[in-house]
Amino acid sequence: MVLRVTEAKSLRSRRADYAALTRRAIIDAARALFAAKGFFFAATVEDIAAAARVAPATVYAVGGGKHGLLRTLTDEWQNAPVIAATLERIAALDDGEAILRATAAGTREMREQWGDVMRTVLATAPHDKRVAESLAAVTGSYRQAVLLVAQRLADTGALKPDVSVAAAADVLWFYFGYSSYFTLTDENGWSLAEAEKWLLAQVSAALLR
Repeated sequence: MVLRVTEAKSLRSRRADYAALTRRAIIDAARALFAAKGFFFAATVEDIAAAARVAPATVYAVGGGKHGLLRTLTDEWQNAPVIAATLERIAALDDGEAILRATAAGTREMREQWGDVMRTVLATAPHDKRVAESLAAVTGSYRQAVLLVAQRLADTGALKPDVSVAAAADVLWFYFGYSSYFTLTDENGWSLAEAEKWLLAQVSAALLR
């Protein structure tokens, strides 16, 4: 009897592991195809199923179809560990230059890890209400994080006398929001390292005493 219970638990564990692996394979396949082909027409559920080696019905059942998968990827981007790690690092710093260096490094790391998802969502949102709602939510969280950085700069006395916290947050968003990195790397052909260095220099000149 004990043996049968143990075997049943092992079977449930294997099934759970397989389900988790299947879900991850579908999400990863969708991410790669969205980045390579775009969200709307080029990347199909059938393509995702083939890449993940599952039936198309499984993509709908496990991932919620293309919209469900993009929402999952957006949620993962919004909750990426690098965000909390960067904010924790900044909270422990008392020097304005160090705070901005940590911010520049964290936003660069976000592009390294999630730039493909960011591009997909930004390109899709103007044409799809559901994706636009997801983008609005993640943008709200992003801007709140930027505001925390601005507040930390103010708390440490690093801001120029005529720069308010709100103004600092706007400047930080200009340099470290969605556009600047992508303009420098995608349109100008800079490396992420070059973009990080230049953006850090500009934002430091704009904000610090």
